[in-house]
Amino acid sequence: MTLWKKNSKSMGEGAQGAAQLRPQIAQIAPRAAIPGGELTLQGRGFTENGHTRPQVRFGGLAGNVTFSSTNRLLVRVPEGVTSGDVTVDTGRAVSAPASVAVGLTIAEGLHPVANPAVDAAGNIFSTFSGQRGQKVPVSVYKVDNNRSMRPFLTDVPNATGLVFDRDGFLYVSSRLDGIVYQVTPDGHRDVYAEGMGVATGLAFDRDGNLYVGDRSGTIFKINPERQIFVFTTLEPSMAAYHLAFGPDRHLYVTSPTTSSFDQILRVSPAGDVSCFYRGLGRPQGLTFDAQGNLYVAASLAGNRGVVRLTPDGRNAELLVSGQGIVGLTFTPHRSLVVATDDSLVELFLDIEGLNH
Repeated sequence: MTLWKKNSKSMGEGAQGAAQLRPQIAQIAPRAAIPGGELTLQGRGFTENGHTRPQVRFGGLAGNVTFSSTNRLLVRVPEGVTSGDVTVDTGRAVSAPASVAVGLTIAEGLHPVANPAVDAAGNIFSTFSGQRGQKVPVSVYKVDNNRSMRPFLTDVPNATGLVFDRDGFLYVSSRLDGIVYQVTPDGHRDVYAEGMGVATGLAFDRDGNLYVGDRSGTIFKINPERQIFVFTTLEPSMAAYHLAFGPDRHLYVTSPTTSSFDQILRVSPAGDVSCFYRGLGRPQGLTFDAQGNLYVAASLAGNRGVVRLTPDGRNAELLVSGQGIVGLTFTPHRSLVVATDDSLVELFLDIEGLNH
């Protein structure tokens, strides 16, 4: 009888010890990524005395662990991930799964240089911009709700900025010839405005005025009668002006440089310029959610991806980890589509965009 109690206790201690050996994931930051993005896992039991490197799996695919310790791991998200269930395998035990949002590539073979655009039906439009002066077969592609991609528009040299008006017409800027084109839903284009310099970013305000960023130092305002005004002047950009209107009716502008401490500019309806936030590396495309948070493709503290800023501009966090992100937009399905150097990736984050 005594022997039975002793063995029972020993078995209990063994089970407890096995549980203690099992790695535990306490936190993952950020909680979303696209393939190639890097995540930080915090927890315990990841390695045995720091001498072994565990495997981190996304579903059945192993990520590239770039740093490991007993309580912290850095892992790069592999290509082809379809599951957001993350586990740590030490070789002796596997952690319980933790959840992250992993982006799904929905289009490849593109060359976006700014935000994609989404129409009222949820179709996504993006560019093959090409090198300066390069003639490409297709300027703008359309990705439908079944995530099937097909050509939409040709013969726009160096197509750059995209934006829809309230009537469903698409506007496309050309940074080569300084023309803004108006495109019907069936793909017929006309010249909407000329002489826009190195035309890059586009944005509409609530009154139907179109704003065009000429990266050589001017933001133009075009009213519904197509009269053109100089809205404000800025320092010239080495790349582009990216534009978005916030719920406060101010225009927000990024102008990426080689600095790791760039700013987001805020321009009042009267054209007065102020700094909304400073401290990002190469900020590019930007957009807002329905609560007034600002999302921008940028680096924060050396980590590249999508940065979310609070409406007052006081707090910033890396929401999505990923390399090569140049633009982003929300869809009516509450997903976020990010444009990389050559693809579109969709993340289901359950966030309502400002215009959806």
